[in-house]
Amino acid sequence: MSISTLPISQATHEATPGKWTVYGRAFAGLFVRDLYVLRREMFPFIIRVCMNPLLFLFVFTYIMPHMSGGAAMNPTAQMAASGGGNFSTVLLPGLMAVAIMFSGIAAVALPLSQEFGVTREIDDRVMCPLPVGAIALEKIVFSSLQSMIAAAVVFPLAYYVPSTPVAAHVSSWPFLLAVLVLASLVAGALGLTIGTAVNPKQIGLIFGVVVMPITFLGCVYYPWAALKGMPFIKYGVLVNPIVYMSEGLRAALTPGAHMPEPLILGMLCFFLALLTWLGMRGFLRRVVG
Repeated sequence: MSISTLPISQATHEATPGKWTVYGRAFAGLFVRDLYVLRREMFPFIIRVCMNPLLFLFVFTYIMPHMSGGAAMNPTAQMAASGGGNFSTVLLPGLMAVAIMFSGIAAVALPLSQEFGVTREIDDRVMCPLPVGAIALEKIVFSSLQSMIAAAVVFPLAYYVPSTPVAAHVSSWPFLLAVLVLASLVAGALGLTIGTAVNPKQIGLIFGVVVMPITFLGCVYYPWAALKGMPFIKYGVLVNPIVYMSEGLRAALTPGAHMPEPLILGMLCFFLALLTWLGMRGFLRRVVG
């Protein structure tokens, strides 16, 4: 039976795409639009990602080891003498984790501060044929792509810039990929939570009040096992999601004592669920309100 001989209601029903098909096309459309914008701004994105880790690496792993003053001016020699391993090797996964977190926050929180501002640009996205929660989810997914690109950009810097050799190897590709994906999604969810919880006029304060503290207390510049002499700090930092990003990448890329892998993956999943729930709740409140 051709469609012309069907009843009008039945023909219309068969010709109309299903609800999930419409949602999928709309979600893909938003993603492609954001991807196009990122492609146009790729050079500023790479500069933003590279500048901080490049300067840190150049000063602490290249200039200081070449300064006169011996081990007193060489953090690599100091860490090796204390049994903590190579400082450059410790930094590699830590700086990748920082790049993931900063990119996730910058990709979500900063645009939201503009979209929820006076112009209310978020209303354009809300008009898309998607549930409001799915629009927030698209922001998390797209920011995770940026975070993984940032990690890939930082890796060669942290590997080749230090004057001392970096001992890195992939112990398990599935574990490394799982950590990269989960850490990138957690960073995007954290950005969504911050972007919906903070007044757009105060978004600049977040980097000094929230981002910097969780970075320095996130086992970025030192392994978690090195905190054994400070149990209060060692267990207190476990509420910080970047700890599990740093330790997960460190366990996947570098030798030495690390957190148990199941604990790392479990806590990344926990923070992903918690921050996504908080971020979506705040997003719905800001959009509807």
